[in-house]
Amino acid sequence: MSEGPLLTAAGLRVSFPGRRGGPPAHAVDGVDLEIGRGEIVALVGESGCGKTTLARALLGLVPAERGEVAFDGAPLDRTARGLKAYRRQVQLVLQDPRGALNPRHTVYDAVAEGLRIHRVGGDERAAVAEALSQAGLRPPERFLLRCPHELSGGQLQRVVIAGALALGPRLIVADEPVASLDASVRGEILALLLRLRDELGLSALVVTHDLGLAWNMADRVAVMYLGRIVECGTVEDVLTAPRHPYTRALLSVLPESREAPVVLTGEPPDPARIPGGCRFHARCQVLASGEAERAGVADRCRTEALTVLPGAGVACHWAGIGAQTA
Repeated sequence: MSEGPLLTAAGLRVSFPGRRGGPPAHAVDGVDLEIGRGEIVALVGESGCGKTTLARALLGLVPAERGEVAFDGAPLDRTARGLKAYRRQVQLVLQDPRGALNPRHTVYDAVAEGLRIHRVGGDERAAVAEALSQAGLRPPERFLLRCPHELSGGQLQRVVIAGALALGPRLIVADEPVASLDASVRGEILALLLRLRDELGLSALVVTHDLGLAWNMADRVAVMYLGRIVECGTVEDVLTAPRHPYTRALLSVLPESREAPVVLTGEPPDPARIPGGCRFHARCQVLASGEAERAGVADRCRTEALTVLPGAGVACHWAGIGAQTA
């Protein structure tokens, strides 16, 4: 077993065909990212920034145009057999549990599905009951024969999580895992993910637009903008002392923020027509205010692209720490 990160992405790029013969859209454009053993990483950013595409590329669900994914120190085997073995160890938890579950299947069948696909031997009923118990559905016997329409939203999400846990994964990729839940239930699911990390040593990549969620559960935060990670570091570093102007803008509109709200002008650029230089420069409040000009980096902001080192850093000439030329 490798002693390094559990999962590593290097130079990952995912593109989609352009509209009406136009240039391709680079949804993920040269991303470096790592997830440690027993670590929860929150991937945050505006809708459309590439978070979900990156998550699916890490799972091998969408093909990467270039770049590498490594798990436990070994490159991802993209053959059908290799991907099947990999997905037993890296499980996806979707945003909408009602959409993820077959309404005609009982809870038992939903949780046992992965065991059957991967032909896991042993006592199936015991494995399903253990997974339900780990997901907080106790006693599990109360839930085995229920159908999705008989359960609450929080219980449904626990069933989805139990289906992932049944295979004994080492990493969970959770795409907006509490976005469809009532506020009263969100805390319970977040507490569950933290408990699974502490008790099982489970790692997680949590895709979210909610910085409050990242603060409450993550060890590290990666901020994504227009297909790239623009800032990455510990929760304390990124969310209490953000360096990238984009991260500062996202945090400024939170209700508990003490900073004046920063209103970003315009929409993110078209991923098929990414501008040169820092890809945030057209919306950057530091550049617009003249602060970057006074710091002597305005021209570099407009012409020189940066990327972030996998563990921590910021892709910003003005912040200027931990970045390297792309």
